[in-house]
Amino acid sequence: MRRMDKLRAMQTFVAIVDQGSLSAAARALDSSLPAVVRTLAALETSLEVRLLNRTTRRIALTEEGRTYLDTCRQILSELHEAEARLAARHEAPSGTLVVTAPVLFGQMHVAPAMFRFLRAYPNVKCRLLLNDRVVNLWEEGIDVGIRISPLDDSTLVAQGIGAIRRVVVASPACIAEQGEVTHPRDLLGKNCILSHGGGYGQWRFWEGGREFVVPVDGNLEISHGMTAVEACVDGMGYGCFLSYQVAQAMDEGRLVRVLKDYEGPARPVNIVYPHARLLPSRTRAFVEWMKRELPEVATRWR
Repeated sequence: MRRMDKLRAMQTFVAIVDQGSLSAAARALDSSLPAVVRTLAALETSLEVRLLNRTTRRIALTEEGRTYLDTCRQILSELHEAEARLAARHEAPSGTLVVTAPVLFGQMHVAPAMFRFLRAYPNVKCRLLLNDRVVNLWEEGIDVGIRISPLDDSTLVAQGIGAIRRVVVASPACIAEQGEVTHPRDLLGKNCILSHGGGYGQWRFWEGGREFVVPVDGNLEISHGMTAVEACVDGMGYGCFLSYQVAQAMDEGRLVRVLKDYEGPARPVNIVYPHARLLPSRTRAFVEWMKRELPEVATRWR
């Protein structure tokens, strides 16, 4: 079969499965039943396999049909995406876009990137919702989410942009005063800053592929992550933070990363949205923008 004929045959095959019968597929495709039957027969002949077992009352996928169906869906979806991207080039993004992100990551990185996006696309209006709970994009009418965690919802489309880690840091002055730590157990007896993001009183580490917990204590407890970072920079004690929160201070030499060999697995950073098909141009433009803007924040911690 020619390539264009093969694509049409794939569309017909998927329609038959989705509609549940050849006649229903013919109606959905605005075609005739004989044409659908001929197309399916030609496709099976070209592949040299039977895709469907057919009786007068029902159809059922063969094992080969199930495998080929997944391939057809992927190919047709990618074709649709490519066509939509080309069409979007001729449409100036406009309208309202609702975005959610974790509070600190949103403040530090998503919001500045959004500001630049709005300057580039002045006809778009954005609402940025910052919170640390996992929101349901469908139920709350949100177009795009930035997630720092493994994805549990398989209905979401995810674009991975990097990863972050939980790291232990201290100022050079703190290390000089309290002494270096080479193993997590060395934190016992050290003054540690207790913060909401770092885990009050218990810091988690990995060794030999297994997770373990070290109890920590100190004379300062702070509920706000960035205030805790500032205290750590000021030499108040060892701190445990997400890597993006302390990256700048580390780059400037104000904080030193310790216990790197005992850090847990990296946490994925994803841009997520409810569906891939028929995305508004504003959503597509925003996703592509963030894929360019955010990786430099996240890729260094893979």
